[in-house]
Amino acid sequence: MFDELAPWLDECDADVLCLQEVTRTPGGGGWTRFDDAERSLPQRADLLADVRARLPRHLGLFTASDSGPVLDHGHGTRRQDFGLATFVAETYPIAGLRSAFVHGGYTEHQEAWPADGRPRAALAVRTYDHRARRFVTVVNLHGLRDSRGKADTPARRAQADRLADLVKGVREDGDLTVVCGDFNVLPGSETFRVLAGLGLTDLVGDADTRTSRYPRPVRHASYLLVSDPAAVRRFEIATAPEVSDHRALILDL
Repeated sequence: MFDELAPWLDECDADVLCLQEVTRTPGGGGWTRFDDAERSLPQRADLLADVRARLPRHLGLFTASDSGPVLDHGHGTRRQDFGLATFVAETYPIAGLRSAFVHGGYTEHQEAWPADGRPRAALAVRTYDHRARRFVTVVNLHGLRDSRGKADTPARRAQADRLADLVKGVREDGDLTVVCGDFNVLPGSETFRVLAGLGLTDLVGDADTRTSRYPRPVRHASYLLVSDPAAVRRFEIATAPEVSDHRALILDL
């Protein structure tokens, strides 16, 4: 959906933008084809570079969870990195930066991408807001996908614990903390009890976070939590424009 995403990037005016499922193919551009056991999809060769070109006054940070083969225009095979990106406006100094795996570890898939159980990472950025005179720590997450569904499993509980360790390791006392992304869990997940232990409050609950591009009946996937709900001026689960099969979560602090 890059044709829909690109103009939204031009207009979203985000100081901090968190994206999941970001691709990077050294030396590649345009479109590639991604295949695993369940799907065959057109995929941007270098979504990281595509977004950087749209946000020239932001610093783009990227961490790869895994890599594997994709087909380019000439039907040749290229190696593509897959992971998370956080873009921070140049007016906000970055005072801390850390990434960690919440499931598995970095993997290079030699022959084919697996449909399930792929490693997952989180990316944390600590920045300073001059106007509020306050540090803000933003953690961007893409949670484990399991073909059996989004119910809690031992792997998802371990994921929550590893995520909590990352949050505790990067933020400092007094930081306004935001944790957001595609958690791939249900609203009642024990993930939220673990994060509540860090003083984080979920703003999404059981709201629908999917667009019309997602045909399945379970409409829960994306969440956003904050450490200080009183600092929230506005929170929106955007229904339009549709730029993904996930609705954008828009937070004004």
